[in-house]
Amino acid sequence: MVPLTRFWERYNRIAMGVLAGLVAVGAIGYFALRSRRAAEEAAAGKLTEASIRYWQYGDYKGSLEIARETASQYGSTPSGLEAHRQAADAAYWDGDFKTAVAEYRRYLATNPPGLLADAARRSYAYALESDGQVVEAAKEYDALVGRFDRGSSAEFLIAAARCLVVAHQTPAAIEHLRRLMNEFGETEYANQALVEIAELEAAGSGKPNP
Repeated sequence: MVPLTRFWERYNRIAMGVLAGLVAVGAIGYFALRSRRAAEEAAAGKLTEASIRYWQYGDYKGSLEIARETASQYGSTPSGLEAHRQAADAAYWDGDFKTAVAEYRRYLATNPPGLLADAARRSYAYALESDGQVVEAAKEYDALVGRFDRGSSAEFLIAAARCLVVAHQTPAAIEHLRRLMNEFGETEYANQALVEIAELEAAGSGKPNP
């Protein structure tokens, strides 16, 4: 017992200090978790308001404003990150394509790859095209081929070709349309691709069929 008593007398302050430190760390973790939960609840409430304005009232400007406030105030929360996508959607349908592009980029920069990211990237491609950034839009459409169903892949190839024509890259556009016919010839876009190839070649902008 004597050695044990001497040990405790010697190290009790250290032991109590360590214990106090562990308690403090636990308390900090608890309050931090509670704070994050409260922030997420507040962000989710504001995001819901933005969504209601968007879907029920068609108030795109109001939805955009609230979504951007949510992203600014609660940017580290899941709802705060999702607010960038809501802001982008609202800006797009309000005709503010530059803001839509910027917000989609912010959302995609923080969202992991997956179905939700692919859906946002699809909207991002359309926003780029609507903003006149057709070369960049064509790249995004190309990257989405194969990410959804076959009909959507054909849609992306048509869209990429459309952008390339605007960018005066007609041969590349025709290549996209031919790929559509070769790989997705059973889709509803195949006839459209065939017509567009004929029109482009008739205009003398592309190479004739071999």
